[in-house]
Amino acid sequence: MKKFFELINKNLGSLHLGSFFSNKRKKTLPLITISREKGSGGRPIAYLVAKKLGGKWEVFHKNIVEEIAREANLEKELIEDVDEKNIPLINQLLHNVMGKKYMSLSSYYKHLLRILSTIGNRGYAIIIGRGANFLFPEALKIRVICEMEERIRKIMKYEKVTRREAMERIADSDKKRASFTHSLFQHDIRKAHHYDLIIRIGQHLTLEEAANHIVDAAKHKFSL
Repeated sequence: MKKFFELINKNLGSLHLGSFFSNKRKKTLPLITISREKGSGGRPIAYLVAKKLGGKWEVFHKNIVEEIAREANLEKELIEDVDEKNIPLINQLLHNVMGKKYMSLSSYYKHLLRILSTIGNRGYAIIIGRGANFLFPEALKIRVICEMEERIRKIMKYEKVTRREAMERIADSDKKRASFTHSLFQHDIRKAHHYDLIIRIGQHLTLEEAANHIVDAAKHKFSL
């Protein structure tokens, strides 16, 4: 577990929490959020984007975020590693987005939101899912969708299931992801106006091409 935390801590690098709140900031802190449909290729696209951007860019997906959120000690070490003067800014971010609702959330959701806010505020991060686009309004917000037949084909291939099972898994995933985001942020993840760029994967757009579009958008938005 210690090695796991060291890996996460290395990924986080230096935290620049004040960047989101300083009026003197010259440019927006680089951060990309990717919301995606199951079977759309959102995760491999995120890693392609990080590779193409290079440098300090890191990908944080559900497994990493939830591992930290489940482990109170990991969260404690992570928060303690932040400069004390910046810790109130994490709370301010959560208050600005969540308001009074934050106090009524379960311990798990509080852990999750604090971890997301810490990761997001270090910059040069690509956060997949977890409604992160609603937590960071200044991020480059991406939504990756996919033609249904392509989604079914991918699930059948990679999860070794029948067409019927693939369709059921897609429907279940879509429902759970929409429910999670709505319960936490009271927003519908399918609404286009929540994103800067919506990319539809299909016959005429590959994962590589999608990653290139996101990289171009990030370079433009953050003056990279």
